[in-house]
Amino acid sequence: MIYKLQFGDLLPYWDVLLQGLIFTIVLTVVSTIAGIAVGTACASARTFGPKWLGATVVVYVELIRNTPFIVQLFFIFFGLPAVGVKLPESTAAFIAMAINLGAYSTEIIRAGIEAVPKGHVEAGVSLAMSKWEVLRHVVLKQAFRKVYPALSSQIIIVMLGSAVVSQISAPDLTFAANFVQSRNFRAFEVYLLAALLYLLLAVATRAILRGLGRRLFKAG
Repeated sequence: MIYKLQFGDLLPYWDVLLQGLIFTIVLTVVSTIAGIAVGTACASARTFGPKWLGATVVVYVELIRNTPFIVQLFFIFFGLPAVGVKLPESTAAFIAMAINLGAYSTEIIRAGIEAVPKGHVEAGVSLAMSKWEVLRHVVLKQAFRKVYPALSSQIIIVMLGSAVVSQISAPDLTFAANFVQSRNFRAFEVYLLAALLYLLLAVATRAILRGLGRRLFKAG
């Protein structure tokens, strides 16, 4: 038996798939910005902050890194309403992804911070730079340069993992693919197309991040 591909059956739903693709892109961009900001703050707090703050960061990081993302997502969307916090699907997806990326990026960025020679920090202090100025202009700049490849890979992993948000009906690409399949029953075609779109997203994201890295960390 030879299976005959019928991609033409997907054409009436191109707008649904496009909207899902756009949502996935927006979800990735916003959660990446928020997640990196959280990771930077937590890594800095754990390295330079008081012990109680560092301990709090450790609890957050270990909790997120040692529990499944889908459980975190379900807790935010289904669990929080029990205490009076009800969030829309899209908002819950953004928050869950930002929190998840924040925990992983914390450890990545912290590794970069600890790799900065202490002499560079002492040099900044000797130039009468404030603690914030040393952190911003001396430590974080070098730290991000060192860990940028690892951070880029983590961003792509989180982007691909965003498919899970379809489980709470967030209108991402996977949710759109599920919707189309439920209407025309062309599961092979629609999920093959979804897989190719995720592949293109991953390749494009890697290329964009590589180009951004060259601009941010160019010599001199």
